[in-house]
Amino acid sequence: KNPPPGIRLLGSFDEKDYLSRKLLKPGDDPYRDHAFNVQESDRLGGERAIRDTRHYRCASMSYDAELPSTSIIITFHNEARSTLLRTVKSVLMRSPPSLVQEIILIDDFSSDPEDCQLLAQIPKVRCLRNVRREGLIRSRVRGANAASASILTFLDSHCEVNTDWLQPMIQRVKEDHTRVVSPIIDVISLDNFAYLAASADLRGGFDWSLHFKWEQIPIEQKMARSDPTQPIRTPVIAGGIFVMDRSWFNRLGQYDTRMDIWGGENFELSFRVWMCGGSLEILPCSRVGHVFRKRHPYDFPEGNAGCCVCRNTRRAAEVWMDEYKQYYYSARPSAQGKVYGSITDRVALRKRLNCKPFRWYMENVYPELRYEPPWKSLNGSALLETLTIFYNFQRWELIEPLIRQQDLCLAISAFAPGSKVKMEPCNTKEARQVRTSVFT
Repeated sequence: KNPPPGIRLLGSFDEKDYLSRKLLKPGDDPYRDHAFNVQESDRLGGERAIRDTRHYRCASMSYDAELPSTSIIITFHNEARSTLLRTVKSVLMRSPPSLVQEIILIDDFSSDPEDCQLLAQIPKVRCLRNVRREGLIRSRVRGANAASASILTFLDSHCEVNTDWLQPMIQRVKEDHTRVVSPIIDVISLDNFAYLAASADLRGGFDWSLHFKWEQIPIEQKMARSDPTQPIRTPVIAGGIFVMDRSWFNRLGQYDTRMDIWGGENFELSFRVWMCGGSLEILPCSRVGHVFRKRHPYDFPEGNAGCCVCRNTRRAAEVWMDEYKQYYYSARPSAQGKVYGSITDRVALRKRLNCKPFRWYMENVYPELRYEPPWKSLNGSALLETLTIFYNFQRWELIEPLIRQQDLCLAISAFAPGSKVKMEPCNTKEARQVRTSVFT
């Protein structure tokens, strides 16, 4: 009797032994080390069936018989073994073998080298270990430099790819090497690991603090899409999962390797792709599940993720956002004093590639991002106190006639003496929102 497909794919790798060495001990907090329920992940083991969440028309899509293969790059630091193995096995089980040239695991100096080394026993899997903590960004560059395929696929270490996930993305990149494509990212519950379908009507967006968010496709773009399987143009990608031509990745300058650990790299890459001659797409017929966590389970050099994100996004703003960076600093005032290192090489890269100005990006790629011309807004700091005192000043804008902090405005609860002041979504037609021509 032939062994199951998942077993045949593993070669000499002993899955049971690999997983049993790191099982949760009785009484241990299952969320402590990984910020998700590792006990439930371990219960699922190295593979499971998941629902095909694509639109039904995707099943009848056809792709070129001759598609180029890809190097799949997965970086990780102290990832749960069951989650990491399930990521690798889902790739091997749900991808045409001819398209997967190799899976390159970059172990970013995890506590146990065997987390990665033992997985190298699986056919097509390579393991590269950093000699010190480098972070996601530099680790991905190392993986890209080691890749042998003409197309790069970047994947997070807590994912499960879905049916026929790879063919649509490789097809689009084959047709135009300047495209950078991403799947619809389904949700894997951090509590019970249920696989949940994400909406197919979303794209990537951001606010002026360079905080990524999912947003509805603009109505004009939605109406122009006659087929739900058509690609979705997106101003930015989430950054964890995407496919890109290797030569285009290298020509565009890979990643900004002076960014630290994690955060902001997706904005820098997205701005660079659009402004330097490429495009970004989300493909509805490609689906990948991802565990979204509420906190980072690993340490950062300066103690918290915010420090890295602030430094990294400032680098992106200084290189790519031109005069629009003032809106970034208004939304993220803590960035103004943040040391961000030399950007000389990235500025030179932008000049060498003859990239378009950020104004072009705002007008042609993301016109929906609201901003006010400088002459229409004033900025200042104020201390807003509630029952718990906030010791940090909050950044406010006076945009005639409302007092705004990002998308929220000051408003009174009622037209009566002593009414409480609160924050609510800005609406110029709402009479309760505070209007003034002087803000002191």
